[in-house]
This record gives sequence, structure tokens and C-alpha cells, in this order.
Amino acid sequence: MADLLVKLYDLPASAPAREKLYAAGVEIKRAIGPERRAVTDWVLTKFSKCWASEADCAFSQSPATCFVAVKAGKPVGFACYDTTSRGFFGPIGVDETERTGGIGKALLLRTLEAMRDAGYGYAIVGWAGPVDFFKKAVGAVVIEGSEPGVYKNLLK
Repeated sequence: MADLLVKLYDLPASAPAREKLYAAGVEIKRAIGPERRAVTDWVLTKFSKCWASEADCAFSQSPATCFVAVKAGKPVGFACYDTTSRGFFGPIGVDETERTGGIGKALLLRTLEAMRDAGYGYAIVGWAGPVDFFKKAVGAVVIEGSEPGVYKNLLK
């Protein structure tokens, strides 16, 4: 899978997507330290050890570079940045049962806004799976020759 490049200075605002979700009982928020275990355990259960490790790394930064979607007091999605490499967005994941309501897009936009606010002009979506999702949501473009990129010798 190739990496993608996103212009952070040309993002759509996340507020409309987040407000719509909030009205439906889903909050998008920056995670905080006491939520570390709840979030990383959920990521491990729903996704993979690698993604749980990256989410754990996001909690080692201050403020945490992990955002979560919360519904009825439980995580239903997450997104991180600056976990594998500085300037990298990801991973991002939404519970399979919640994937049609816009949670992924809201998490993506909110997390990319945080990257922009931290001073980044661009974000790299590392080893992107759903390329069309990123292209449509934020105008991401494929970085030619980026496969496998920084994940070349990944231990699993």
C-alpha cells in the first residue's frame, strides 16, 4: 500500500460533521491519559496489535495525539497522528457496526485539523488502505514510489 499526501491548509472544516454526529449521540474528542487503557484495549480487540501499539504511542505525547469517537460511553472509532513518524496521520479505525454514519470522516478531519494547528502544512497518510476514502474526504494524492515506505521492515 502506498502513502498519501494531504494539504492541511486546504481542509474542509470538521465542525459540521462533528455537530451532526453529536446530535446523533457520538462525540469526537481528543483522548486523555486516563483513557489510555480503554482505548488501546478496544483498538487491540477491534483491529490489530500494530494499531494498538500506535494508539499507545499517541498517549505518550502531551497532549495525546489520539482522537476517539465515543457513543454511549464506549469507543466506536479512533484516529492518531505522529505515532510511526512525525507528520504521519494514522491509523484510523471505526467499529464495523458504525461505518456508515460519517464517524470516519469526522475523525479524519478533526485529527488533521490538530496536525495543522500543531504547525504541519502537510500530512502523510502512511500505508493507506482505503485510498478512495482519503481522496474523496480530503483530496489526498498518492505519493509515487512510497510503497512500502517506513513500514518496510515492520516486526509483527
